[in-house]
Amino acid sequence: MLFGRTAVGMDISPLGVNLAALGGSRKAPRLLARGSAPFPEGTLRIVHREPNVLDPAVFVGTVREAYNRLLVKTRQVSVSLPDAAGHVMLLDLETRFRSHEEGRDIIRWKLKKSLPYDVSDIHLDYQVLREKENGELSVLVAIVSRQVLTQYEDLILEAGLQPNRIDFTTFNLCRPFVRRLEMSETSLCVAYHEGVLSILVFSEGVLEFFRTKELGGAEPDMNRVFMEVNSSLLIFRDKNPGLEVKEAFFLGDGDAALFRAVISEACGIEPQTPEIGRIIAISDAIPGGGESAAPLAAALGAAMRNL
Repeated sequence: MLFGRTAVGMDISPLGVNLAALGGSRKAPRLLARGSAPFPEGTLRIVHREPNVLDPAVFVGTVREAYNRLLVKTRQVSVSLPDAAGHVMLLDLETRFRSHEEGRDIIRWKLKKSLPYDVSDIHLDYQVLREKENGELSVLVAIVSRQVLTQYEDLILEAGLQPNRIDFTTFNLCRPFVRRLEMSETSLCVAYHEGVLSILVFSEGVLEFFRTKELGGAEPDMNRVFMEVNSSLLIFRDKNPGLEVKEAFFLGDGDAALFRAVISEACGIEPQTPEIGRIIAISDAIPGGGESAAPLAAALGAAMRNL
């Protein structure tokens, strides 16, 4: 385990931190080790305008404790932050741009009146998804306050690690299954992770709709889940006339059978639940095999960015 290429992913949530160490390759990843540690209540408060960590010393100690359980040499980590720490949106842009930085400037200008904070105090990145027939660009935009991002980066560095890629939880939950999602003509993906419901629709591998909602409470309200999925599909159909969902998937934690029943009622399609163990090989040294890897989905997705 101490030799060869190893990629480490970290998933941060109000409940604690999960880390996963992967070996192998991007096409054939293998889980080598895992490490988890809980945060005492009140360590984190997930907001998008202010630093999230209320007890930095406890945060640093917990991250260090979880990492030490991996027994790996690499200090470089790819990090998954809770979705509520920032904002993600899909934009249509009429203006072309000659460089990535020019694109950032155009997006900042477009969003300056709609964002809940000063555009000069944000870290913004984006990805061009596709060019539409009318010449518009479909762009996926991720935004996080510099105060929020800098605090996480500084504290992870203080724990002795080097954060090199930072993303939001929903995308890391989906990353291990992206090849399966890309195979579908039009697919609905519903993810649930530690109180956050995410709804995504892909068409020919391109993200067409994105929405996240904090449900709160120890158990998700399934009536709320149904309403969120149903209203999301209505919005998607209104914006994309002629496109209909052909497949559905459920990812994440929670009662998978109950989620599948609610999603099926909302979209009329029986959803699949891909198994992480069919995509990422599990080392014999990992107790519990594939079942033990399921709660690590976001950390695994983060780690795959470094393979």
